[in-house]
Amino acid sequence: MKNTIIILIVSLFTFSCSAQAISKSDKEKSEMKPSKNEDGEWDLTVIDTQFDYFMNAIAKPISQYTESYLKNRNTQLVAEWNSYYFSGRYRNVIESSIDYDPKEKYGLKFEYKLYQVFAYVNWRYGLRMNGLSGSDTTRF
Repeated sequence: MKNTIIILIVSLFTFSCSAQAISKSDKEKSEMKPSKNEDGEWDLTVIDTQFDYFMNAIAKPISQYTESYLKNRNTQLVAEWNSYYFSGRYRNVIESSIDYDPKEKYGLKFEYKLYQVFAYVNWRYGLRMNGLSGSDTTRF
């Protein structure tokens, strides 16, 4: 009887220490989704302490872009970003996928901010992305 209890305890301990699969809810949390703000406009929240500095001091002004230009670039950049995320490349930089629908009309401000996220990642972490224009990439 003692041996049965010891075997049972060891078995339970072994099962409790085994690796657990990532639940679907954890995978959903690792996706960046655009959301509408109180004014009904699309918004993107960037949680990085230096992003505001980048937007105010380094990023080109919004007046230098058109919405169609940014939409085309963002479509390419999001596809490249998501391919990096799902392949596991640049795990130290890319922590989530981006849910972006190119058919959705997000507006110039949102498209600009999303584009600047990619420019910021290039500036801060040196991640070169093919969809960025030459003047928005940082040369190392």
